[in-house]
Amino acid sequence: MLVAFSVAPSGTGSLSAENPDGSVHAAVAAAVAVVRASGLPHRTTSMFTEVEGEWDEVFDVVRRATDAVLPYGSRVSLVLKADIRPGRTGEIDGKIERLERAIDDAASD
Repeated sequence: MLVAFSVAPSGTGSLSAENPDGSVHAAVAAAVAVVRASGLPHRTTSMFTEVEGEWDEVFDVVRRATDAVLPYGSRVSLVLKADIRPGRTGEIDGKIERLERAIDDAASD
């Protein structure tokens, strides 16, 4: 299964000298550190982190990443999208490779 998720704190209070733009990068870094330590295939972009694995292991990582963000605010927002295809692995790269082939094929027609 592939899961794309985004987790961020809210209720962080006012802007400060330490955080003049209200950025949540430190909280997101804590969540991404959990994902990277998991050993599961993953990819982080500017908006989401994707993780690939079995149901229980992926959702354990999402739960622990969410827990890592909790200290940064009074509440946490979690957005999650899952692609569940039993028996498939390597889709974190496979989907992108198939897309690129389709784009190349369309361009050569």
